[in-house]
Amino acid sequence: MKTPEQVSSIVEALKEKYPDALCSLEYEKDYELLIAVRLSAQCTDARVNLVTPALFARFPTLESFAEADPAEVGEYIHSCGFYNSKSKDIVRCAQQLLERFDGRVPQSMEDLLSLPGIGRKTANLLRGDIYHKPGSVVADTHCIRITGRLGLTDGSKDPLKVENQLRPVLPPEESNNFCHRMVLFGREVCTARRPKCELCPLTEWCSHFSGETETETEQ
Repeated sequence: MKTPEQVSSIVEALKEKYPDALCSLEYEKDYELLIAVRLSAQCTDARVNLVTPALFARFPTLESFAEADPAEVGEYIHSCGFYNSKSKDIVRCAQQLLERFDGRVPQSMEDLLSLPGIGRKTANLLRGDIYHKPGSVVADTHCIRITGRLGLTDGSKDPLKVENQLRPVLPPEESNNFCHRMVLFGREVCTARRPKCELCPLTEWCSHFSGETETETEQ
């Protein structure tokens, strides 16, 4: 595992490479981010961003989503995959946000996890991006892969284990943006099948590069 000094160096190097640690999903309203993140399951953010403008134009308010026929919502999100379950979750989420939370995305982990289709990854992202909660760790596929390679975690592929290992390691005020930078870094440099180590600014602190960890086989 890394020392606090090494962790700080990794965080700062990523901040230098990606000064704007923004969420890849495009949205204007808080509940739109919740919907976009639900759509992103087993789907790329780029695809979600192609789908949501027409979806949000057809259903411009939370009330219109709550009153929507899931079958019609499904027509707009068909290309995101699993559209039947996603459309039902979106409509039910809208209904519950209005019925239970006065139309607002809730802040607490417990409340977020009580919503249809919302897991810890989504809940942490919403808490970090909407409410800027310190310690919000979004353990998505990029974060899991790269932090394992770096030696910030023990290489576990279990999202909850990775989240619990990273939370005491990362500075709480940096964790949400760090995870956004992991996505950018994972797409550009530390890719799944063939990491571009020759372009990497983190090799000095990387356990994979130094041979301290075995090369994993990506599925």
